[in-house]
Amino acid sequence: MIAAVVLAGGEGRRYGGLKQLHDVDGRPMLERVLGTVAAAGPEHRVVVLGARAGTILERVDLHGARPVVCDRWDAGQAASLHAGLDALPDEAEWALVVLGDGPGLDPRAVERMLAAADPGADAIRAADYGQGRSHPVLIPRSRFGEIPARGERPVRGLPAEAVDCRGLQPPGDVDYA
Repeated sequence: MIAAVVLAGGEGRRYGGLKQLHDVDGRPMLERVLGTVAAAGPEHRVVVLGARAGTILERVDLHGARPVVCDRWDAGQAASLHAGLDALPDEAEWALVVLGDGPGLDPRAVERMLAAADPGADAIRAADYGQGRSHPVLIPRSRFGEIPARGERPVRGLPAEAVDCRGLQPPGDVDYA
């Protein structure tokens, strides 16, 4: 079983506010990402919230994702990722990690990543849109313990195999208003 972990715990300091609520084509950015994952992705999904989680929960349709609130959201993305991984059911053999601030996430990229989950394999896999390692990232349960507990890019230091997503637009990364 593959489960999705959507990371959306930050306060949007560089952005200047809650970028999860940033309007993209009439919908909050996080809602757009969650809708894409729900339409193309695994049945079991969690979304990790942190800063002003209550406000986000009031304003965003989670598309069936279970909210997980990371009390340590201010400790960096690693804390949010671990909170999401810890919330997955035991039968989840893989975690598809998606950033909540990638409003251009293509459902075909999600589908390609899901297809790359070989039973019994233990390689981390990352989408490659022709410019190197990007998101989403697929992590086998056997590698969860290797993910650093601190940092903003906790999986970046671990080796990963590329999943060909050339021909698709990268999801983007909204950091500034």
